[in-house]
Amino acid sequence: MNILENYYKKVIRRDLVNKFSYTRLEEIPRLKKIILNFGCKSSEIKIVALALLSLELITMKQGSLIKSKRPNVVLKIRKGNPVGCLVVLRNIAMYNFLFKLLSEVLPNLKSFTGIAFSKKLTGPSFSFTLKDLINFKELERQFYLFTNLPPLNVTLVTNVKTKQELLYLLSSFKLTFITR
Repeated sequence: MNILENYYKKVIRRDLVNKFSYTRLEEIPRLKKIILNFGCKSSEIKIVALALLSLELITMKQGSLIKSKRPNVVLKIRKGNPVGCLVVLRNIAMYNFLFKLLSEVLPNLKSFTGIAFSKKLTGPSFSFTLKDLINFKELERQFYLFTNLPPLNVTLVTNVKTKQELLYLLSSFKLTFITR
């Protein structure tokens, strides 16, 4: 069992029950999955392949390609061309990535003060973007390959009902926020 998973089961669940009153155990908010996504502006196979390779190095899980659903003349993309890649993390892999993100990556970012949190947030998920990916130790070793990577979109999917529950759950995992 991962440290964060154990912390969630022993501490965060009890705090959530004390803060918000729940009648059933299934109502207690939890982290369902983490989705990592690279969206490339062009369909150059070199950029998409490097993005897919970097996702596999970061997560130790095989990613999948995202193909365009419709053509885009401005970006010179045909229908069916690869335009990005995606990895969905669940259970142990999800907690391992979140621990790596909280302990290694976010503290090493230059001038990091917190993740931007908009006041008009709705829904059970929270997304943010990481631009400087060299802070991942797996990518740092071959930094010359991964200098032109697009930004990494990280989506944390939960089963919360309100914005207050989402904010409390994510701040319990020690994510720091800046309100816009």
